[in-house]
Amino acid sequence: MKIRSLKDLLAGLIYIFFGVSAIIIAGDYNLGTAFKMGPAYFPTVLSWLLIFVGSISVIRAFITPGASVGAISFKGLFLVTAAIVVFGLVARGAGLAIALPLQLFISAGASVKFHWQTTLAIAVGLTLFCVLVFVKGLGIPLPIIGSWFAG
Repeated sequence: MKIRSLKDLLAGLIYIFFGVSAIIIAGDYNLGTAFKMGPAYFPTVLSWLLIFVGSISVIRAFITPGASVGAISFKGLFLVTAAIVVFGLVARGAGLAIALPLQLFISAGASVKFHWQTTLAIAVGLTLFCVLVFVKGLGIPLPIIGSWFAG
């Protein structure tokens, strides 16, 4: 069999790798049931979906011709990685309302289509959504405004 789309093949293998890794990591936690979900339920379901999408991408790599793999964007790779690290470092101290927009602005800088007005609007909407869903709705113990600013 001939690989017709190296990009699809590599993307699919990455999806499968992360899906399998998450299932292994979540393996030590209680899965529960659909009606009484344990801490491993949601990550496991998402992992299986990721493996499914990755498998489709791998199969597609042998069927459909695709674009070639372009050059690696080291600027984008650095900025997205830095955004995740910065979020992890400041989320508890600064709070979600500061850490999430900061993460979004850093990672948005990786795009050649970056516009600060659009990014600001997305940051406001995403922050409100995450505060309502994760902190208020699901009770995730993450401060909205952290101790660095609460006084």
